[in-house]
Amino acid sequence: MTGPPESAGRPPLPDALYEAGFPVDLLTEEQREVLNALTPQELALLLDVKSRLDAVGPEVQAHGEIAGGALF
Repeated sequence: MTGPPESAGRPPLPDALYEAGFPVDLLTEEQREVLNALTPQELALLLDVKSRLDAVGPEVQAHGEIAGGALF
């Protein structure tokens, strides 16, 4: 099992963000600080919203790619 990468000087982020597939390696330091300061309830809400977006993501992305290819 792989965990979050260890990076010196960066605030630790909840493992749940890595497990949910958040692109945490692409975040700025300020964004990491915001995520690290989330309450357990805020984190649960964020993960729930991401899960629901991911559930419809492939269908929406496929339509966007088809439409984008057709339009451009």
